[in-house]
Amino acid sequence: MAFGIAAVSDLFRSVEKKMQENRDLIIELDSRLGDGDLGLTMTGAFAAAAALSPGDEKDIGKYLAKAGLAMNNAAPSTMGTLMASGFMRGGKALRGVEEIFLDGLRSFFHAFLEGLMERGKSVRGEKTIIDVIGPVSDSFDIEYPDMATALNAALETAEAGPDATKDMLACRGRAAYYQEQSLGHQDPGATAGLFLVQGFAEVFG
Repeated sequence: MAFGIAAVSDLFRSVEKKMQENRDLIIELDSRLGDGDLGLTMTGAFAAAAALSPGDEKDIGKYLAKAGLAMNNAAPSTMGTLMASGFMRGGKALRGVEEIFLDGLRSFFHAFLEGLMERGKSVRGEKTIIDVIGPVSDSFDIEYPDMATALNAALETAEAGPDATKDMLACRGRAAYYQEQSLGHQDPGATAGLFLVQGFAEVFG
């Protein structure tokens, strides 16, 4: 089964809704390790992407790149920039694509992860969103019979990510100032990454 640009538009609305519904949770988690504004950053970023109508555009890659730029303009904070970079890199990987099949979704998540790692100068195990998106990207390397099965596996993988960050030492951003005190706390960025994957599973699954 393939999905066109309308589904991508639905994706942004789905993720915006999830960020809105979980805004207070993200704020609470972020207040323990940062300045507490991540919930507002994520809702603002995805609201901007959701407001971007594809219009007559059929190129999914171009639309994703434009959405990433809109996110960056609306939420030019560290996490907003990371999310924007991920979508812009994912858009580059899908440039010229008008329908997303499973291979396209695989390419998107690989590129999204590369964008996060390059922009954030971070790797796995540093208590960030990468600790959710990295394993999710890996999950797409397994052969699945269809997109729904692949996304179910990706979602199951993503659900384990935020809890796993409790055992990690924060190494990036404001959370890094807490050092050992960050142990035992769930990373807010990884939690936002889970909601992103939930949106994909809801729309494309």
